[in-house]
Amino acid sequence: MTVPLILEMTDIAKSFGSIPVLKRVSFDLRKGEVHALMGGNGAGKSTLMKILTGVYSRDGGTVKIEGQTVDLYGAKGAERAGVAMIFQEFSLVQTLTVAQNIFLKREPRFAGTPFINGAEMVRQSWAILDELGVDIDPDALVSSLSVGYMQIVEIAKALSKKARVLIMDEPTSSLSEAETSALFELVGRLRASGISIVYISHRMAEILSLCDRVTVMRDGQTVMTENCADLSVSRIVEAMLGAGNAASFAWKDRHVPQTARPVVKVRNLRLDKRIEDVSFDIREGEIVGLAGLMGSGRTEIAETLFGRRKAVSGEVIFDDAPVTSQADAIERGIALVPEDRRKFGLVLEHSVGANIILPNLARFTRRLFVQDAAASQVVQDTIRDLSIKTDGPEKLSRLLSGGNQQKIVIGKWLVRAPRLLILDEPTIGVDIGAKSEIIDTVRAMADKGTAVLVISSELEELMAISDRILVLHSGRIAQSVNRRDIATEEELHHAIQGHKHTAPARGAA
Repeated sequence: MTVPLILEMTDIAKSFGSIPVLKRVSFDLRKGEVHALMGGNGAGKSTLMKILTGVYSRDGGTVKIEGQTVDLYGAKGAERAGVAMIFQEFSLVQTLTVAQNIFLKREPRFAGTPFINGAEMVRQSWAILDELGVDIDPDALVSSLSVGYMQIVEIAKALSKKARVLIMDEPTSSLSEAETSALFELVGRLRASGISIVYISHRMAEILSLCDRVTVMRDGQTVMTENCADLSVSRIVEAMLGAGNAASFAWKDRHVPQTARPVVKVRNLRLDKRIEDVSFDIREGEIVGLAGLMGSGRTEIAETLFGRRKAVSGEVIFDDAPVTSQADAIERGIALVPEDRRKFGLVLEHSVGANIILPNLARFTRRLFVQDAAASQVVQDTIRDLSIKTDGPEKLSRLLSGGNQQKIVIGKWLVRAPRLLILDEPTIGVDIGAKSEIIDTVRAMADKGTAVLVISSELEELMAISDRILVLHSGRIAQSVNRRDIATEEELHHAIQGHKHTAPARGAA
């Protein structure tokens, strides 16, 4: 049975000045479908969605909703067409209630008066939230909600406008594992009710498990639309990057000599009731992945290695001496790229150059004066070496894409040539092109002798970059597995769930 199309975008063209951004792009969406839209920075997917939501006008092509040609001029035009977008950065007012946010600027009124009918607003909110199958009090302040519930309020807000097409932009980037699971269940209910969803994410496993189809854009064109059931991660990566640029996601069997000395030794580390007995080593030039369920303590272990968190017992030995504090760790050559780069890794209102120089200021200061020429050269070298896409060193960091922000965080530590580099979710919210470049950068550092610890919820990322993978389970390192002994993501996922991984016999089929 053919499922009817709710949305058809055909031969969409858009240029900014003389630069074509969209080149006859076509995209369609079936009723009750979750359709992933993927592409690297500059691929054109954001521009295409801005046309669909009325932010930009198109230069050519047609847009049809349920077979009718529509003009999507401004937010009101998109709303009339039944299109709503849920942005990565929520648009909720924290000091208002759930019901007030759902009906903001569209509050029901008492008949013939300008007065808001609060009881009716709450009643309608209950009805929408009940339809979504969630138990959220419409009178609760949004500021009291978890991030997962805030996202549901955004969805309720869209449905209150009778949206038939929902665009979700990186919806799980700030969610816990439990919140992500709850969101997936909700997406399933929306799909079953006939709501159609354009799903934008860089998380491959998420796309393949949740979505029905995938459309990939590259260089302002549509290069692939396929059923998820017929796709693999490698095919999607190749479509996004091009056949010649997808090599970074192929695992490379790097040789780390067994005689290489341990840079860091973790012994019997106890942090809380979840993390009671963690021990492992990382050698010079080795890339070690740390795998475990969200909430298993991965970030806490990283922060302890960096001296940010104190252990209850046990020790972290770095170059044969204990790590005593964060300042001690930095001074001795330990660097941490944190999970939340915007909160802990960058000063967003500072420039690209200032962020790169900030942790290295002492190196460029003589008698209270900063050596501007030397600092400027290091900034230019870092921007060039990491291919940070910016108009110049003076551009504010908050104006850059997630991938380029992450490169700044990595770059500021590379200036210090760290002996141990800890990366906590290094590619979260980062497009596939930037992921590839970050993986190449980490490999190059390890090749020069840097010890690397990588924490990632994306198993394909750990599989691509690690020489060895530590599996954290029940508060301990349950297994240490050579990457060459893991054939599939399913095997690694099985180990994370607490099942013992057995290395295949050499030469076995």
